[in-house]
Amino acid sequence: MTQIALFDLDHTLLPIDSDHEWGRFLAKIGVVDSDYYALQNERFYADYKAGRLDIYAFLEFALKPLSEHSRAQLNEWHLQFMKEVIQPQLKPSAFDLVKRHQDAGDLCCVVTATNSFVTRPIVAAFQIDHLIATEPEVIGDPMTGNFSGKVLGLPNFKEGKVTRLEAWLKDQGLSLSAVQGSYFYSDSINDLPLLEKASHPVATNPDARLREHAVKNQWPILELFA
Repeated sequence: MTQIALFDLDHTLLPIDSDHEWGRFLAKIGVVDSDYYALQNERFYADYKAGRLDIYAFLEFALKPLSEHSRAQLNEWHLQFMKEVIQPQLKPSAFDLVKRHQDAGDLCCVVTATNSFVTRPIVAAFQIDHLIATEPEVIGDPMTGNFSGKVLGLPNFKEGKVTRLEAWLKDQGLSLSAVQGSYFYSDSINDLPLLEKASHPVATNPDARLREHAVKNQWPILELFA
C-alpha cells in the first residue's frame, strides 16, 4: 500500500511565507503602489496568522498584480524573486525531511494555500513532483496564458485543503482511508482540518495555537529550523 507525505510550504518547508514575501518583493521593485500594497499585505498577513483571513478578499488583492502583466514578464520577475528571496531560505533540514520520505518510497506532495504561480518553482527546487495550491485563473493556455486576476475553483485553504486533497487522491486512484499512512507537516492552526485527517499529523515550527493543540493531543512537534 502507498504511504503519502504531505507538506505545507510557508513556515514549514520554508522559514518564511512565500505569499507574503512575493507581495513585499512586488512593492520593492515598484510593480505595485508600494505604500498601499505594503500596508494591505501586512494587514492580510496579520489576519492569516490570527486565523481570521478572508481568503477571497485576500485573493482579489494578491492575484490582481498577476493580471496586469504578461506571463513572460511575471516569469522574469519570479526568477529574480527565487534568486534574491527564496534560494537563501532553502535549508538543508527541510531537504533532509523531504528526502527521508522520498527514499522510503512515499508519495510526496506540497499542499499550500499560496497560489501555484508563486509556489510551483519553489516546490520544484525541493524536487517534489506534486503540488496542490490555490489556482489562479488563466486565459488561454494554462502554461503561457495571462492571468485573469480571479481564482479558479476552490481556494486551497483551511477545509478547502481537505477537499482539494481528496480530489487529487481520487485522481491518483487513492483515498486517505486506502493509504497505508498519511503524514502532514504544517506550522499553522489554519491547517487543523487537514492535520486532523492525517494519520500522522506533525506540528512543524508550529504557531502558538497549533503548538498548544499538538501538546494537548500528543502530536509530535518538529522544530525544523531550530
